[in-house]
Amino acid sequence: MHDYNQLEALCAVIRTGSFDAAAAQLGVTQSAVSQRIKQLEERVGTVLVKRGQPCTGTNAGRQLATHTDQVRLMEKALEFGLPSSETRTPLRIAVNADSLATWLLPALAEHDDYLFDLIVDDQDHSADWLRAGEVAAAVTGHPGPVQGCDSHALGAMRYFATASPDYMARHMPDGPTAEALERAPAMTFNDKDRLQSDWANIIAGRTVILPKHRLASSHGFVVAACLGLGWGMNPDSLSRSQLDAGTLVEVAPNAPMDVPLFWQVSRLTAEPLRLLSRSVMRHARQALIQT
Repeated sequence: MHDYNQLEALCAVIRTGSFDAAAAQLGVTQSAVSQRIKQLEERVGTVLVKRGQPCTGTNAGRQLATHTDQVRLMEKALEFGLPSSETRTPLRIAVNADSLATWLLPALAEHDDYLFDLIVDDQDHSADWLRAGEVAAAVTGHPGPVQGCDSHALGAMRYFATASPDYMARHMPDGPTAEALERAPAMTFNDKDRLQSDWANIIAGRTVILPKHRLASSHGFVVAACLGLGWGMNPDSLSRSQLDAGTLVEVAPNAPMDVPLFWQVSRLTAEPLRLLSRSVMRHARQALIQT
């Protein structure tokens, strides 16, 4: 058993990134937070916080903080039927950027009893946060449940390769041939983003090496494509109005890419998160392609 005050201090430092901010959040002095962290580190026998600007948790620190959040969630389930508390429960979720930019936030907004800590990562990698024990749930592209988790199919997000008409006239007058794809600038969210490369390989019929702008913004992808900066895979729900207006066109007509998504939630906290999971699945199934 650990001291709750020490665990609260650890969570606050990792969440806020500083001892001063954690002290303000907890309503204690900075020295009290430092003392609690020191005592906890001595108790577990390892460093839990990397001191810096900002302060971050070590692997052990993040796992212990996540465990603390899971305990809070389970305690929350035990309070069902009792007078409600005004304290909001911190909840870490891993999610891909395009889900965050389109359908997920309305689901989260139905639950004001949480303080959401949203970790944005590619759908092919968001499950890694579950495997590491650092989040309670994730929107992921992996269908098979992570060990200790339940997996629920949400539907598929439909993407279209889009660009401006002027861009297509300048860079791909004969369409997305392999040669044109290797010359024309594309966009990528980050190094984990393979959507553009996977789609281009299918269209070209071989592996192509794309020159890429790096742009870590779902809405920025749409704006950049409209401005002719490059071509990119945009969710239908984000780019439909531009496609209908003609400010964007499909790089290859009638060639969407559907990316299946799943809601995975730790079995330890599945019951206290049951209502949230229900909201997530309802909104996803209204917004995503169902097969």
